[in-house]
Amino acid sequence: MAAEVKGRGAPLRIGVLASGGGTDTQAIIDACEAGLVEGRVVVVVSNNSGAGVLERARRHGIPAHHLSNRHHPDDADLDRAFVELLRQYSVNLVAFAGYMKKRGPAFLRAFPNRILNIHPALLPGPHGGEGKYGIRVHESVLAAGDRVTGVSVHLVDEEYDHGPVVARREVAVMPDDTPESLQKRVLAVEHKFYPAVLAAVERGEIDLDAVAAGGAPADIDGA
Repeated sequence: MAAEVKGRGAPLRIGVLASGGGTDTQAIIDACEAGLVEGRVVVVVSNNSGAGVLERARRHGIPAHHLSNRHHPDDADLDRAFVELLRQYSVNLVAFAGYMKKRGPAFLRAFPNRILNIHPALLPGPHGGEGKYGIRVHESVLAAGDRVTGVSVHLVDEEYDHGPVVARREVAVMPDDTPESLQKRVLAVEHKFYPAVLAAVERGEIDLDAVAAGGAPADIDGA
């Protein structure tokens, strides 16, 4: 079972799962190295062997692994491989950072209430779920005529963008926004907000077990 994350009993040992370039991962690594998060990224895993996030990790001396259905065609086998790898590095908090795949029950059971994801819109709501990722999220927001969007960090479950919300930060939608301009502004907030949420978890200001039990999303200052 994953180690508990409560208070300052132990620094975070973060395992990051990502699929792309890794700008959110870079933000987490930078925050840890700057001492803004008490802990460090101990391993980065991607389902894409050519993902830029793997090179980002290597530049910081962080172990970087490619793990996908190419190695384990059966999803259950792949889940077990993920668990084995993350436990090898004594991970006590898993951070999805642009990871585009769902993980199954065995993976979720191995890290109960210790798997987070960041989504570039306010959850719960119509701008999350299967197919709502990247620029598509911001196209959805603008098509709906929303005046406010944002960033959400939530616990991961077996559905896309579905688990209990840990914390949210609103971002105004401007009258002249395009999907690209909105994406850029929201991403800048992501890069500050995700590390701030991780820091609040480490300090004990966010109790992930309480969130899983139905607690209200946290208000994170200074992010």
